[in-house]
Amino acid sequence: MPEVPSPAPRPRRPVPRAGLLLVCIGLVALVLRTPIVAVAPVLGQLRDELGITAAQAGLLTTIPVLCFAVASPLASLAIRRLGVEFAVTATLVGVLAGALVRSAGGVGAAMAGTVVIGLAITVGNIAVPLLIRRDFPPHRHSAATGLYTAALNIGSALAALLTAPLAEAAGWRLALAASASAVLAGVVVWWLTAGRRAVVPGDGTRPAPAGRAPAGGRWAAAGLAAGFSGQAFAYYGVTAWLPSLLGDTVGMTVVGAGAASSFFQVFAIAGGLGVPLAARRFSTARMAAAIGVLWLSLPVGLLLAPAQWWAWTALGGVAQGGGITVIFVAIMQLARDNASAGRISAVVQSVGYGFGALAPTVVGAVQARTGSWTAALLVVLAATAAYLLGTTLSVRAIARRGRDR
Repeated sequence: MPEVPSPAPRPRRPVPRAGLLLVCIGLVALVLRTPIVAVAPVLGQLRDELGITAAQAGLLTTIPVLCFAVASPLASLAIRRLGVEFAVTATLVGVLAGALVRSAGGVGAAMAGTVVIGLAITVGNIAVPLLIRRDFPPHRHSAATGLYTAALNIGSALAALLTAPLAEAAGWRLALAASASAVLAGVVVWWLTAGRRAVVPGDGTRPAPAGRAPAGGRWAAAGLAAGFSGQAFAYYGVTAWLPSLLGDTVGMTVVGAGAASSFFQVFAIAGGLGVPLAARRFSTARMAAAIGVLWLSLPVGLLLAPAQWWAWTALGGVAQGGGITVIFVAIMQLARDNASAGRISAVVQSVGYGFGALAPTVVGAVQARTGSWTAALLVVLAATAAYLLGTTLSVRAIARRGRDR
């Protein structure tokens, strides 16, 4: 009986070189927050020229976060259909197109461009962690994710520091358009890394089936959603109101309070890069607990010793940079494949950013109603406690599942 030849092995998809891929991840991350943060320093000029109300101006910073909350499940589905590589390209092109539209016309163009930016970044928020999970070995997930979150905060810090001077010199339109300038370098490097997969949807492959959290892992996913909700609420609430709080409690000028609040953004870089270093000696559960305690120190410190704001904002910055790193790494560990990782990430981000979008309004309303920052800081304290409990318990559950396999 003639021997039946075994089927030829399917060619493996070439994995990009790690160094070039890390450069791509850093460049993409630079534009995932910069166009949002760049709006705040020029809101005054923008309102004067376009003749819009404070509420309309606030939408320019709120719309992207609402997109993160509402569109994350749809973005996850699109990524499964079109492929991660094409999704990254769509993110870069979408951010650039949105930034140009936002800067080109009147109120309608500003709002429409902001929606395009928000939707593009929503895709990137899910695509980049999936890229890390797929193309790096598990022991490198923490380092690559730390670089990603550090680059997110570098972009935020650069936008906060450079947008106002550029707007003074060349106007707010050019300043906002420049917030997406890293896209140009990102497109070139991404093309060199991904090749034709960067521009061909799906690249001829069948989409992966929709993934689900593994059996016994849904409670862990729910805990991560609760933790990310606390993280997002605390981050957006503090970012929106920290300058006002410092002005009222410490007597800082508007310029001084704005510069002081940059501690919160700059020290997040240390948090993002510090988690991979700490992962060499400590478990993810211990890191989650330590970051949760750092998060708690921010509202507690501002309540009890506001004059030492520099210490509390620095510790809170480390917490917010490290916190998102821990959550993304935990999602990678919980998921059994890239499809389930995309689904879990979409749910966690959708819930979390939904709470984050509410934070500026809730914190501001509590402060206005009570006439004091005490109650507002207690709300932030509750959010940071949600991060500590939700993330730590989930990470411990994920670690137990890993040992039982």
